[in-house]
Amino acid sequence: MVSYPDTQLFIDGQWGPAAAGGALPVVNPSTGERIGSLARAEVADLDRALAAAERGFQVWRRTSAFERAKIMRRAAALMRERVEQIAPLMTMEQGKPLAEARIETALSADIIDWLAGEAPRAYGRVIPPRAEHVMQTVVREPVGPVAAFAPWNFPINQIVRKISAALAAGCSIIAKGPEETPASPAALVQAFHDAGVPPGVINLVYGDPATISSYLIPHPVIRKITFTGSTAVGKKLAGLAGEHMKRVTMELGGHAPAIVFEDADLDKAVTLLAASKFRNAGQVCVSPTRFLVQESVYDRFVEDFAAAARAIKVGDGLAEGTTMGPLANARRVQAMEALVQDSVQKGAQLVAGGQRIGNAGNFFQPTVLSRVPLDARCMTEEPFGPVALFRPFSQMDDLIAEANRLPYGLAAYAYTRSAETAHAVSTRVESGMISINHAGLGVPETPFGGIKDSGYGSEGGSEAIDAYLITKFVTQA
Repeated sequence: MVSYPDTQLFIDGQWGPAAAGGALPVVNPSTGERIGSLARAEVADLDRALAAAERGFQVWRRTSAFERAKIMRRAAALMRERVEQIAPLMTMEQGKPLAEARIETALSADIIDWLAGEAPRAYGRVIPPRAEHVMQTVVREPVGPVAAFAPWNFPINQIVRKISAALAAGCSIIAKGPEETPASPAALVQAFHDAGVPPGVINLVYGDPATISSYLIPHPVIRKITFTGSTAVGKKLAGLAGEHMKRVTMELGGHAPAIVFEDADLDKAVTLLAASKFRNAGQVCVSPTRFLVQESVYDRFVEDFAAAARAIKVGDGLAEGTTMGPLANARRVQAMEALVQDSVQKGAQLVAGGQRIGNAGNFFQPTVLSRVPLDARCMTEEPFGPVALFRPFSQMDDLIAEANRLPYGLAAYAYTRSAETAHAVSTRVESGMISINHAGLGVPETPFGGIKDSGYGSEGGSEAIDAYLITKFVTQA
């Protein structure tokens, strides 16, 4: 078994403690026990990281795109080699089953590879001039040092997108990792360091999120902000960035509708949607949440989905056969209990689950609520947990109205055999991403981002590098 390490700050190519010696505990969500600690950065540490990032940027921006890509690909190869060392750390600190941790760790290598390929393709262009002897060119340059803020639900998947896009563009970065899950992001940063990323180009800090964000975002060294997390926090950070004219990428909350039409392959829809809903204990920004099922197949679908929920084996992510781990912390368990209680009090039918499991750890039953009224809190607030909300529909217009009712617009899902229906959903549902008849979101080569209160910008596809580049027009006679 891999032992869980204490995590230090990574500044200017070196791991070390915080200057003031501060530390925070790391707790295993399956047991509630402390398993390690991490260094808590203060302003003095942030100043060191800012100075390092400024120096690192001057080195990295002059490194050719081809060389940057080579170094990044070496880091990807190291992540593939180290899956069995890193994945258990993620499970111990975050709770997800070991199989899911392995997938996330391995996928990080694909993300690095994809963005490494984008580095030498940050093309400019030549614009035909109106006057003879004039040359007009457009070049794309790195924006500068980046401040990145990453969440705990996917400790590697989220931060690797930010680091890789910054590196591909030629930027340096200060990443604030998730305090709940520090060791697996640290292992990612170690892979980049071992691959040859120069000192100062990547810096990793942990500490009080409000202190770090309020210091880094206005700082003149920082030129770009990228954040993944809740809409409420994202709006505050975007507002602060706007005061200082910093460009931002925001990947925020969602409340994804999952639409099932009567002509769908119901067995397939149950299998895929249940797996997606309860993956990572529902702590996924693109998790299907509001299940809108056509009335004629509603009862059957809810019954089959509930059966799939009851079949899930909840337990320690390191235990054999576990298919759903604990919630990240005790606050999430309390939130699930409150949302379920509120829904039932307002008339929802509790079909499956609805309760925490045991007294140790943060385990909660996979839960299915049927005919949930619109005034229930969970029909407006993102549950961010293993709670599936069901409502029937009859008419297309009513369905679209419900799908678009909330200010979120991150992900949506639909199941139908009709090409006409699929087209209607894809054009009328307001969402940054829509997956029809399969689970097709989140691969490195496709855009990943939302609209409305779910944020703006993309952290996938060829679009991912754009926010890290500025466009410069040069005209010369």
